[in-house]
Amino acid sequence: MVELFGETLSRRDVAARAGSLSQFAGVRLMTLGDGVERGIRMLEFRTGTGLRFTALVDRALDIADCDYRGRAIGWHSPAGFRHPGLHEYEGEGGLAWARSFSGLMVTCGLDHILFMNEVPADSYFYGPKPTVKHSLHGRVGTVPARLTGYGERWEGDRCVLWAEGVVQQSTVFGEDLHLIRRIEAEVGTSDIRLTDRVVNHGFYKTPHMFCYHINVGHPVLAEGSRYLAPIRDVVWAAHAGESYRRQGTGYRTLPAPQLDFHEQVWQHELAADAQGEVPVALVNDRIGLGFEVTTRKDQFPCQFEWQNLQSGQYALGIEPSTNHVTGNNAARERGEMIWLQHGGEKRYDTVFRVLDGAQAIATAERRIATIAQQPSDEFPQPSNRHLPIGGRA
Repeated sequence: MVELFGETLSRRDVAARAGSLSQFAGVRLMTLGDGVERGIRMLEFRTGTGLRFTALVDRALDIADCDYRGRAIGWHSPAGFRHPGLHEYEGEGGLAWARSFSGLMVTCGLDHILFMNEVPADSYFYGPKPTVKHSLHGRVGTVPARLTGYGERWEGDRCVLWAEGVVQQSTVFGEDLHLIRRIEAEVGTSDIRLTDRVVNHGFYKTPHMFCYHINVGHPVLAEGSRYLAPIRDVVWAAHAGESYRRQGTGYRTLPAPQLDFHEQVWQHELAADAQGEVPVALVNDRIGLGFEVTTRKDQFPCQFEWQNLQSGQYALGIEPSTNHVTGNNAARERGEMIWLQHGGEKRYDTVFRVLDGAQAIATAERRIATIAQQPSDEFPQPSNRHLPIGGRA
C-alpha cells in the first residue's frame, strides 16, 4: 500500500484520484539548458512525501539536488553542476576536480580515491606507461552514464521509482571498469536506495578504490547541528597536533559559517549493528530535520567526516570508503588494495533517509548509540590506529 497525504491507498485508489501518477510522484528525464550546466541530462524523482531529488545522468548518475518539503538537504557549491565536457581532469596539479564538485553525492573512484599520487602501472604490461598519475578522487564523477532505463514499477500496491545506468571508466592499456548504478525510491517514503556494482570488464588485473562524497548543506547543517555516528575510535584528523583546536570546531557540534575556515577531515572507526549496517546522521534539532546515511561495514570499512564550514561553501561531508585515508600507495603496501580480475566485481548497498521531526531524530540517535557510544569530547585524541582491512588478496 502507498502512504500518501495521511491516507493508505491501493494502486486502484491512487489511479482513481488522478489521470496520472505524475500528479503525486514519479521520475522524469530533462536536460539542463544554461550556463556551465548546459546539456546535462537529469532525472528528477518525487516520492509524494515532499522528497525531491535529481540524478545527473551525464555525471555518473550522481545525486545532485535533494530537498524535503521545500527545505534543502543537498549541498550546492559555487562550481555548480558543471558539464563534464568542461572538466580538465589533470588541471591545477590534480585539484581541478574541485571545479566540478557539487551536489548531495559525488562518486570517487573507480581505481583511485583521495589525494593526488603516482602509482605503478605494471599490471597493464605497456612499456611507455610505467606509472599512472592520479588526480584528486579519481575520474568517475565526471563520466557520463549510458542510461539503460528509468520509470515507475508497481509491485502489487507498492510503487517503486527507479533508474539504472552504466558508467564506463575505460582506456587502452589501462583500466576498463564499469559502474552499474541503480537508484530506487518507493512512493510514499522518504528513502533513497542506491545499489552499485563495479565490474572489471577488461582483462588486466585492475586496482579498485571507491568512496562516496555525500555533502549535506544548510538548513540541515547549521549552528548547533550534530554529527551522530557509532564511533569506536577517532583514528585520524588532518589538522591534529598543534592546530587541532585552533579553529574551535570539533567533530561533533557544528558552528555557523566561518570566515577563512580551512577544511577539517577526520577518519572514524565505526561499529556496525548485528546486520552489518553502519548508520551516520547529521541532525538539526532546532528545525526537526536530519539526514541519515546507512552503509555496510563489509563494503565500506572506512568512514571520513569532512567539514567545509567556509562562508559561501558551507557543507558537511559523510564519506564511506573502501580504504583508509592514507591513500593509494599505502593500500598497496598494506595489502589492502582491491584487485579485480576479468569479470570480478564489488557491490555497494546504501540507503539515504530523511529524518523528519524530533521523534525520527531521536529514533535514529538511539539506534546509533545502541551500536556504539560516540566520544563526548569534541576533540578526541586521534589514535592513528588504521586497523587492517582483511579479505583482500
